Amino acid sequence: MDDSGKKGGFSFFALWFGAAVSMAEIMTGSLIAPLGIIKGIAAIVSGHLIGCLILSSVGLMGFRERKPSLMASRISLGRYGSYVVSVFNIIQLTGWTAVMLIQCARSLQPVTAGLLGISSSFQLLVVIVGILVGIWALTADRGINFINNAAVVLLGILSIVMFILVLKGGEVKTVAESMSFGAALELSIVMPLSWVPLISDYTMTGKSATGSFAGSFLGYFTGSSFMYIIGLASAIYTGNSDTVGIMTGLGMGYAALLIVVLATVTTTFLDVYSSVLSTLNLAPRMSKKKLIVIFTGIGTLLALFFPMEQYENFLYMIGSLFAPAFSVIIADYFFYRKDRSADYVNVCGIIAAILGTAGYYAFNRLDLVIGSSIPSMLFTVALYAVMRFVLKKFQLGEDKYVKQNG
Repeated sequence: MDDSGKKGGFSFFALWFGAAVSMAEIMTGSLIAPLGIIKGIAAIVSGHLIGCLILSSVGLMGFRERKPSLMASRISLGRYGSYVVSVFNIIQLTGWTAVMLIQCARSLQPVTAGLLGISSSFQLLVVIVGILVGIWALTADRGINFINNAAVVLLGILSIVMFILVLKGGEVKTVAESMSFGAALELSIVMPLSWVPLISDYTMTGKSATGSFAGSFLGYFTGSSFMYIIGLASAIYTGNSDTVGIMTGLGMGYAALLIVVLATVTTTFLDVYSSVLSTLNLAPRMSKKKLIVIFTGIGTLLALFFPMEQYENFLYMIGSLFAPAFSVIIADYFFYRKDRSADYVNVCGIIAAILGTAGYYAFNRLDLVIGSSIPSMLFTVALYAVMRFVLKKFQLGEDKYVKQNG
């Protein structure tokens, strides 16, 4: 088999490390500050171990099937079932594109004013960064690996410098807010879960199963955990949760500018590129390049006219939709080993996922020490197993049901 164009373990590490280095990750980490350093790090590491294991398991499925995430989801949910997930994924990815552009533009305004002595308009910065994201996405199939890897190495160095400066001479500040361990754990689980519908879009081009799984796992676990810990330490040692304010206050100057721009571009291009691949699941004949331009434009327009904030609640919504859906997909692929790609829809799987989403919000209100994602996924899989058993017992076996609906 020709391995040209296929990604190795380090490329996946760099790809997902770069995706994890973002303002959103640092700000989310700062929210965990009420737990303190020790408990905060414990929640961050535990949550990321759980979330990244789920993320990389779906990536392994994509590698084996050589299909994008949502085309591979047909194996479990059937053709039209995968369409439903594709539509939700396109919506959330376009929303993420807008959110990241908004955060970047707002972060750049004080940096450019301080460094260049000019007050750049929010709209102009959104458009400029949107163009950079579009260019990055357009080159994703043509030698982007080297550029992305170099950018990620630079981001890693700059992030380490920022972390050292935060800790140097810092004193612990009192944090007035409160947060339970379960809530902090959930904030750590749900961030890698938000990438679950995307990961196979990239691991399907992997050279090996080990490189695809381990590179993705270690890349996102390392990058996202580190970003969370930077946010946690920044809030505790500086009393400031404003990432850019921290960087400018530490005298990072142009390094702050580089971190903001590179972090946004290396993360947001994944949202655009995967929006395209999700659309190709619905309409395979559409042009990939045209779709990249279209989704970059839509995300930029949303950022200009609909300034989206409260990204934590947005993230919870994503977790409530995709954690149950992909728990069904994982169960089907790794445990039941059923291929339903010829079916119209896996009715039992869709019903279990819908009830699992309702369960997510119920568990969230209970504020369990294990968060909401894990119990909702276990609840979904249990429901699915019961429905499969009932179907097999009272409808002459599942295989006959599949053939009748194929």
